Amino acid sequence: MTNTLKTTALLAALTALLVLIGGFFGGQSGMLLFFGFAIVMNLGAYWWSGDIALRMAGAHEVSPEQAPELHQLVQELATYARLPKPRVAVIDNPSPNAFATGRDANHAVVAVTTGILGILNRDELAGVLGHELGHVRNHDILISSIAATVAGAITMLAHAAQWAAIFGGFGGGRDNEDNNWLEWLAMIILAPIAATMIQLAISRSREYAADETGARIQGNPETLARALEKLEMATSVRPLQVNPAVAHMFIVNPLKGMSFAGLFSTHPPLEERIRRLRTMQLAAV
Repeated sequence: MTNTLKTTALLAALTALLVLIGGFFGGQSGMLLFFGFAIVMNLGAYWWSGDIALRMAGAHEVSPEQAPELHQLVQELATYARLPKPRVAVIDNPSPNAFATGRDANHAVVAVTTGILGILNRDELAGVLGHELGHVRNHDILISSIAATVAGAITMLAHAAQWAAIFGGFGGGRDNEDNNWLEWLAMIILAPIAATMIQLAISRSREYAADETGARIQGNPETLARALEKLEMATSVRPLQVNPAVAHMFIVNPLKGMSFAGLFSTHPPLEERIRRLRTMQLAAV
């Protein structure tokens, strides 16, 4: 299954789970109410995603005069990818990493740490920046926002059901409670976990897609593969301690000091990403 089909299937599964949970807890009206709340909150986050992410990651925008070589490289890659040149930001941290954010191509930001500028050569850095522009080209901020909207609505429904169960019972007499409490418990506990797992699976799928798109933008999958190897080694020794809410945005997991089970990881295995890059057949962007 291609990454696009996989992402579509995962989004459909997330939506189906929302419909199921909403119908179980509050019928159609309950589902629409909480879905509306989630949409409002997540659309706000999406609209200001660039500035919010930069602040949470500790990044600051730099001008072409402050970082001429970095700006020139970003411009070259953006031109080849047929994208507007994004803003450029730097994180003053020796841990090597990078991310892209912004609600669309016209408001994109590419951020790199000072550490990544010190360990990658120009071609490897171009591979990383190509990956980040791949996120922009593939509309991954929008996809992530949709996934967050639906997952957020599911979590809100589950939390509302918790309070309803505490203060209002299960909506019926003793016999009804005996019949339904296991179903309620499963929905309250398992539904948010399932939503989170699907949301993270979407994030991992988009990383594969950005690797592929970035390799085509930069023109050589091997340079990105080498860069990922270097980043994996360096971040395992020196993690980038950022807010976990933005960890999924970075090209490699910045919180390498923490242990994540595969299903709850924001990133796919580096070994698999590198293997896929080294077996790619390049075509036109």
